[in-house]
Amino acid sequence: MSSIPEGAAVADLVWRKSSFSGAQSNCVEMAVGVIGVVPVRDSKDPDGPVLIFPADAWASFVTGVKGGEFPGL
Repeated sequence: MSSIPEGAAVADLVWRKSSFSGAQSNCVEMAVGVIGVVPVRDSKDPDGPVLIFPADAWASFVTGVKGGEFPGL
């Protein structure tokens, strides 16, 4: 995993979750607008830990989910 670039604070990030999640609270959120990495957190714990993934790895994961590579998701 990578880190948030210097000068960027987790508190200042803009977070979004999937529109498919509706009112459910068991979701992950991703931060937008960070170059090169994708910060991800648990929507139930917005002050909790943040995982940082390289943007290309996150894109591969999303492609795999959409393509059915993870049948349990």
